[in-house]
Amino acid sequence: MHDDTKAGVQARLNRIAGQISGLQRMVAGDRYCIDVLTQIAAVRAALHKVEEQILLDHVEHCVADAFASGGVAEQRRKVEELVSTVGRMTR
Repeated sequence: MHDDTKAGVQARLNRIAGQISGLQRMVAGDRYCIDVLTQIAAVRAALHKVEEQILLDHVEHCVADAFASGGVAEQRRKVEELVSTVGRMTR
């Protein structure tokens, strides 16, 4: 993962950690269930953005490098890996 992507991902994960702490406080404080569920959806959306950011970095660098190198076997492996990963992400 490139440094600029890594910094952005780490910042997002820090915010998500704060959201998780907030969720724990909400549950401990017997907050209204719908409010808790709304915050869970917000955490899920934030994690999805992290996934997108990492996936984009992977495609722009790892997959692009495999195609630039000209190695057909490596290209095929990267495409299969990418398809498998996207499949897992969409379950």
